[in-house]
Amino acid sequence: MARIVVIGSGMGAMAAAARLAVAGHRVVVYERGRTHGGGVGRFARDGFRFDTGPGLLHLPAVYRDLFVKTGKQTLEQSVELSQVDPASRHLFADGTDVRLPNASRAGVLQALDGAFGAGAGERWSDLVNRAREVWDATRRQLLEEPLRADWRVLGRDPYPAAPVRRGRLGGLFGRGGADGPPTLAGVARRELKDPRAVALLESHALAHGLDPRSAPAAATVLPYIEQTFGTWYVRGGMRALADALHERCRQRKVEFHFDAEVTGIVEKDGRAAGVELADGTVAEADAVVSGIDPALLPPLLGGQAPWREGDVRPERGAGGGTPGRLTVLVALRGARPEDAAHRTVVHAPDREAELAAVFGDGHGLREPCPHPTVTVLRPDDPTVRPDEEHEAVTLTAVVAPHGPVDWTDGAAAEQAAQRLITAAEAAIPGLRDRMLWHEVHTPAHTEAETGARGGAVPGPVLAGADGAFLRPANVTRLPGLYLAGGWAHPGGGLAHAGMSGALVAGLIVEGEDWRGSQ
Repeated sequence: MARIVVIGSGMGAMAAAARLAVAGHRVVVYERGRTHGGGVGRFARDGFRFDTGPGLLHLPAVYRDLFVKTGKQTLEQSVELSQVDPASRHLFADGTDVRLPNASRAGVLQALDGAFGAGAGERWSDLVNRAREVWDATRRQLLEEPLRADWRVLGRDPYPAAPVRRGRLGGLFGRGGADGPPTLAGVARRELKDPRAVALLESHALAHGLDPRSAPAAATVLPYIEQTFGTWYVRGGMRALADALHERCRQRKVEFHFDAEVTGIVEKDGRAAGVELADGTVAEADAVVSGIDPALLPPLLGGQAPWREGDVRPERGAGGGTPGRLTVLVALRGARPEDAAHRTVVHAPDREAELAAVFGDGHGLREPCPHPTVTVLRPDDPTVRPDEEHEAVTLTAVVAPHGPVDWTDGAAAEQAAQRLITAAEAAIPGLRDRMLWHEVHTPAHTEAETGARGGAVPGPVLAGADGAFLRPANVTRLPGLYLAGGWAHPGGGLAHAGMSGALVAGLIVEGEDWRGSQ
């Protein structure tokens, strides 16, 4: 039995801890904050409860596998999981209103034809079919295996070219050419035509903090995953999933220490041998799992970087320049209408202006967008509201991280929140008249709570773009030190964090030549 120390208690770290404990190891978690879950937080007031992190779950099979492998109770026996239908409602500036059914290819095709005109559904379906090829080509390397030493093979975008008539000879596009490798924005314009369909596709990238103008065409896999495997909600919010995973860890005798900041990683005989805490004590270990941003590790290693020569570095697609989330938690009087969609996306009227505000205008300037894309979550869940005559609503927009924008400026943050509320009135008529109160959660709050630079929220890994959207490998230059969580392979999001925990556990239990479950 080995003693393993885990730094942080985010979802990836806890997933690793539970699996390692089941394998017979003694696992101790040190968390600098007061609670578990990392970015999967909760705010409660006056009988209302809100998620301050992700509000929906994709690829629930990741957590089904985790709960099956770590105990007798399945995921569905631990939390109440339900599909969201419609998966999403989309509102556009021209008044177009389309509801997309959950995990129904034919239903989505019909809905898009009805909203955008004949042929729109088929064009979308063709794009999703090509995205399936991306999924089949990269799923194992990106999600089910530790990152290979020859990770540069993933730098080529696997999105297949779509046939296009070019005079009498025909031709292909999508593989790049004189204009460089294909981007999601380029694919959207060429294959979908309708600007509303383009905005629909690009919104999937934006929701993950990706700029569609630079994200590789392989990002089409994001709507493919959602449309194929469905959109799911946990009763009580995603925080209930974090609570269930924490409880599973406790059942497996994982030991948690909160308000316990790790200030150093101990090395002995060329291996990670434990951690030093802020109070000066040392916790010895046979292996250390870090669930924090790898870019924060050098100070814990005496200034030495944890990655090996030739490894993916944290600055590739990650770091303080990655966008954050502005979240407005709204308590409403009045019952939730029965026909209300769980998730509504109110699209920005000017996408280019929004992208410039979030990702920069080419001159390093970023500021709050006057008309952002806003996601409105209205769960039909009696556990998140005081009674049936009230409603808990969460508004979210992707914004520039703390630093380019000063999110500690309360007045500026409130002005930005009011923009979200104004946009959300398209989804909830009379919203302001129903408001009891609202709370604003900015990237500055995220940074303070999780330590993420700028309050950034990591996105999932993607192939293409010369590897710019990959994350550091789970194995480091220091034997015995491993990386888990959204800032390590295979990237951010609830499902990907759970996968990172599985990969780290496999590497520790089976050895560093382990290549994933067969």
